Amino acid sequence: MRRVAELRAFSIESRNMLNTSTVACSPAERIRRRFGRFLHAAELAGLIVIGLATAFAMAQEAWKVVLAGEVSLTDLLLMFLYLEVLAMDVRYLRLGRLPVRFPLFIAMTSLARDLILRGATDSPERMLMTTFGIVLLALGVLILSFGQHRYPAEVGDVEDDVRASR
Repeated sequence: MRRVAELRAFSIESRNMLNTSTVACSPAERIRRRFGRFLHAAELAGLIVIGLATAFAMAQEAWKVVLAGEVSLTDLLLMFLYLEVLAMDVRYLRLGRLPVRFPLFIAMTSLARDLILRGATDSPERMLMTTFGIVLLALGVLILSFGQHRYPAEVGDVEDDVRASR
């Protein structure tokens, strides 16, 4: 019986040691925590607004396609852009971080859409510069992918990044 009482006392004591909310903290620390929670809430609100606005814009574009009765390649690329932005938003909401490649993919798709949309009316120089921009972005994605494969992030670094973003 005495052994059970000792174990209970140890269990309660260890729970109290792990519970950081019982530890008194300075006013500056309380302000920092509150400000951190406020920033986290503002970040979540912003991500929700971005997600809803993207979904609404995608629905509007789909409605335009339905009313027009035909689908063009530029319409599909625009909806693909919306889908990529939505996927980026969801990924950031889930993981709290975002790979740099996502915005690069969006930029490449956007430039390709611009090239297709204005291809017949653009000057050859502008078309060449846009194509060169797409190639540079693709090269950037390739370099980032190679670097990530060749020099993977340490598990602790990734966990620290996730904790720091929250």
